[in-house]
Amino acid sequence: MGEDEKVIPDDKIDLRGVLCPINFVKTKLKLEMLDTGQILEIILDDGEPIRSVPRSVKEEGHKIIKVENIDGAYRLLIRKA
Repeated sequence: MGEDEKVIPDDKIDLRGVLCPINFVKTKLKLEMLDTGQILEIILDDGEPIRSVPRSVKEEGHKIIKVENIDGAYRLLIRKA
């Protein structure tokens, strides 16, 4: 089984309809409230949000555990560094 098989997020945020770069800012603020190793689930729109947010999160040292398409949006699981 992969690391993402039974992951239960510690927190969630739905950013559908939120424009760049605000969706990354909101993701970053939410991650700051978590402890190292905790999991954040975020929902993003297709297009610029799904292209830029994962890249920015990785640049900050966090790990993207999973990205999946769900009804035209994307679900990301992020492990806080």
